[in-house]
Amino acid sequence: MSNCTIIMEFFLMEFSSTRELQVLHAILFLLIYIAALMGNLLTIAAIVTDSHLHSPMYFFLSNLSLLDLGCISVTLPKFIVNSLTGHQSISLHGCAAQIFFVIFFAATEFALLVAMSYDRFVAICHPLHYGVTMTLLRSLWVASGSWVSGLLYSAVHTGNMFRLPFSGSNLIHQFFCDIPHILKVSSSEVRDTEYILLAMSSTLLLVCFGFLIISYTYIFSTVFRMPSVEGRYKALSTCLPQLIILFLFLLAALVTVLGPISDTSPVQNLLISMTYTILPPFMNPIIYSLRNMKIKVALGKIMKMTFFSRKEMSIFEKMTK
Repeated sequence: MSNCTIIMEFFLMEFSSTRELQVLHAILFLLIYIAALMGNLLTIAAIVTDSHLHSPMYFFLSNLSLLDLGCISVTLPKFIVNSLTGHQSISLHGCAAQIFFVIFFAATEFALLVAMSYDRFVAICHPLHYGVTMTLLRSLWVASGSWVSGLLYSAVHTGNMFRLPFSGSNLIHQFFCDIPHILKVSSSEVRDTEYILLAMSSTLLLVCFGFLIISYTYIFSTVFRMPSVEGRYKALSTCLPQLIILFLFLLAALVTVLGPISDTSPVQNLLISMTYTILPPFMNPIIYSLRNMKIKVALGKIMKMTFFSRKEMSIFEKMTK
């Protein structure tokens, strides 16, 4: 033990040793980060400011956008700063914070997607009971439960991974403190406990996944039995974006679990990590903004109020009438 050095900081992998490419990476990911921020912030602003969007479906969507903001803000700003400054180190506490918030936002988002699938199930399969079943208070409780469950789940896993000191390699072959890479340099006791925790939590995840399959099976069977083509299109337009987001989330989870950990290919690690840290927060607002007419109308109102004065707005409304 006297010859064992306790690790107090980690060194993240550089994706290029050339200074020009490092700056280019920083600029590219800064643009991606700004686009993701703008998309999610505009979605939240549209839902908050438009009274027509004050319903459980859009309330859950605003929570989803908030989660996406947090998820992409945990890892990307640090990577951008590291690429610009050339310093790749991160403290032990900073690494623990990244692990905690990555698990927290991911677990909360999964719980919220389950809640959103139930909301669409009630709205499409039992429309007459929707107003009674999905009240605003019940939606608030469901969303709060999602956040609390994600918090507890993250606290258990993060506490286990950092309960013992690291004494192996302090080199992380990733642009942030990724869970597989942290487990790789942790002690065998921590890894064994983490595998047990994952096995226990996988049972609950399988139950939730089964619930999702059953919900969307009922939803699509109900939609295809609708006599009206317009009714089928309207129902599909409300649940397809959620299904696409769920597919992206599950794809990211599979890549996280099954993706190979490479110590020699930083580009491969970057592409794998982008699947679950950057792609969902970047794509989610695009999926909803481009497919949802109510959100596009609300965003149009925000743009008009931002760039036109009240007098210009009244002139513009008279011209359009």
